Amino acid sequence: MNKTEHRMLDILKRGKNDFAYTAVKAEFEAEGTRMDEILRLAEITRKAGLDLGLKIGGCEAIRDLMEAKQIGVEYIIAPMIETPYALSKYIDAKNLVFNEEEQEDTGFLFNLETKSAFEHIDDLVQMAGGPKGTDGIVFGRVDFTMSMKKSRDDINNPEITEFCVATAKKLKNTNMDFVVGGGVSIDAMNALREIHEVKLSRFETRKVIFDSSALDAVDLKMGLTNAVHFELLWLLNKRDYYGVIHKEDENRILMLEKRWQVLSDDERI
Repeated sequence: MNKTEHRMLDILKRGKNDFAYTAVKAEFEAEGTRMDEILRLAEITRKAGLDLGLKIGGCEAIRDLMEAKQIGVEYIIAPMIETPYALSKYIDAKNLVFNEEEQEDTGFLFNLETKSAFEHIDDLVQMAGGPKGTDGIVFGRVDFTMSMKKSRDDINNPEITEFCVATAKKLKNTNMDFVVGGGVSIDAMNALREIHEVKLSRFETRKVIFDSSALDAVDLKMGLTNAVHFELLWLLNKRDYYGVIHKEDENRILMLEKRWQVLSDDERI
């Protein structure tokens, strides 16, 4: 591990002990995380004693599921499940890749992130709670808000919170998890506490997943600040890693360009 990764590890260890960090998140979907990146992230996460969550690229992303299984992630999240049919494809895919024994060690969730998906909430909850179904729902507030033709600045508005609370109520008497993400900052705390009164298992920033008990933490602001710092260090580490790869052949390219120029000039004589 390099110095940046050690700093990331220190943030996660403190987060676990003081701020109810429960997992770190990566995405094959929006982030386009590469395998070498997620393996680095997995090492840091394991050393911190945290779980690893992975958002796959779609409801039927078989290869993503196979790679998630190979890595050994604790949570798998499928994006943009808008209909019961899409959810059925996700359930079939995860049951194909993971046998019953393997599924005992992995939580399978799906993103509810559009108004059109919410219109199917009863059917989605019923299907998810069925045999070999899924383990919970992640409410993606940013995409949900934008699906209603509102701006990102509206994510903490009462109208959006009401949809979150309504979803929590649907899951209240089930064994499924309810997770809230999207634009989670200190400004979201009142909304999260309102949701928590009904049901809230976890909430998440872009890279860090908190247990809902963090809402009772005295210094949650510091926990969120450190989560942002962790994401910044992750991006800096990623930039430096690919910067080295980008530059590793520079000298040889220059040498070959000069050689090619000489040979090209000789051919013209």
